[in-house]
Amino acid sequence: MMGQLRKQFAKRLKELRQQKGMTQEELAKATGLSVSFIRSMEQATHAPSFDSIEKLCATLNIQPKNLFDFIEGNND
Repeated sequence: MMGQLRKQFAKRLKELRQQKGMTQEELAKATGLSVSFIRSMEQATHAPSFDSIEKLCATLNIQPKNLFDFIEGNND
């Protein structure tokens, strides 16, 4: 279950980043997170902390729940 959640989060983060027209490098610079950490989250090898989630949400201009809005499927 935990691995699946991380994979779904990774896919959703990448979708949201791409919807904003941002590269991993641009997202990293805007959040203050490293490019390697952004990449590892999108590859589902690392999970974000609450602080990282807050930075991602502020940069992407979304609510935290949007990062986890994959339960019912978001293929739009």
